[in-house]
Amino acid sequence: MNMVSALAQMQAGPARLPEDERVRRWTELAAHASEPNPFYHPALLIPALDLLDVHGVIRPLEAYAGDQLIGLLPVEPMVRHGRYPFANVVNMTHPHCFFGAPLLRAGQESAAWAALLAQLDDARWSGQFLYLTGQDEAGPVMAALRNVCVAQSRPYGVTGRYERAMLHSDLSAGEYWTTHVRAKKRKELRRLVNRLEETGAVTHRRLTDVRELPLWCADFLALEASGWKGNQGTALDSRSATRDYFFACCDNAYAADMLDMLRIDVDGRAIAMLVNFRHLRGAFSFKIAIDENFGRYTPGILIELDNLYAVQGDDRLDWMDSCATPDHPMIDSLWAERRSIVQARIALRGTGSRRTIRAISYRLTTFVEELRRRIKGWSKL
Repeated sequence: MNMVSALAQMQAGPARLPEDERVRRWTELAAHASEPNPFYHPALLIPALDLLDVHGVIRPLEAYAGDQLIGLLPVEPMVRHGRYPFANVVNMTHPHCFFGAPLLRAGQESAAWAALLAQLDDARWSGQFLYLTGQDEAGPVMAALRNVCVAQSRPYGVTGRYERAMLHSDLSAGEYWTTHVRAKKRKELRRLVNRLEETGAVTHRRLTDVRELPLWCADFLALEASGWKGNQGTALDSRSATRDYFFACCDNAYAADMLDMLRIDVDGRAIAMLVNFRHLRGAFSFKIAIDENFGRYTPGILIELDNLYAVQGDDRLDWMDSCATPDHPMIDSLWAERRSIVQARIALRGTGSRRTIRAISYRLTTFVEELRRRIKGWSKL
């Protein structure tokens, strides 16, 4: 996969840059970002632009301070906002992107936001407001955005939030396991491990040799497709674009020292696999796959136990985001910490009638959504 092929038609910040120079700047920014986000790191962003953005609608906005890149936010113009007929612009999301914080240079977050918002204010294609999804409410990116909005008297509001499991503890893996998992459950898992070992030779492995990467990727795709995702057509292997995206992301991430893959085999055949992406001091659990024929042995929990030891034993990491849905029955029972993920709407400005239309659209959308929430609350009384 050519990491720069998607950039051929993109305009640089201060001047048009060669494609490889653009990627170099994105990579350098990612190394100095204030908040980890592997999905916007070029290792994963470029495959998304190349393979998933089939209509070429994603626009990677760049913020510069002089010749230094200080912000990167890929956005997509939308003709509607949910059920409302208001054009808007949203940060890049796709079914395999689980976090949406822009890459902002540490120490220059507010300047980066000011530059990004100014571009959206001026853009004819940006619609009536900016809608951000998948943001860490307590992170430096959102803190800087709030500060800029206050300083500019720019309307801003959180439109939704949920909590998802994360692993963030100074305890060792063993201490964490005994502290946060009930003794009865630990005993039952030990029994299941013993039962699993009766079915064949069980091995627990972590990818360390790049020569094995293509086989591990193929094994993961086959394992995921063998279960309910394959039956529903949502497995990565269900479409050539997502299959190629997965291979490209894993190749790029391994080259950037961002990839972590774990597996449990029985007689040499994978029954559970886990793919994680690291960025800076954080990590994100990307995908898990299990052999449902071994479901009675809870292979998903067993590989998460392996993952617990891998994360807590890695001095490069401070935390891992589960990227799971809220109230996930498996990971919520294993990880005690939570991360508040929010969506936010930010008013855009302009001049003349466009400024007026944008202000009315923002206020009207906010009013209608608040009214709907109140009506829904009243109906539960």
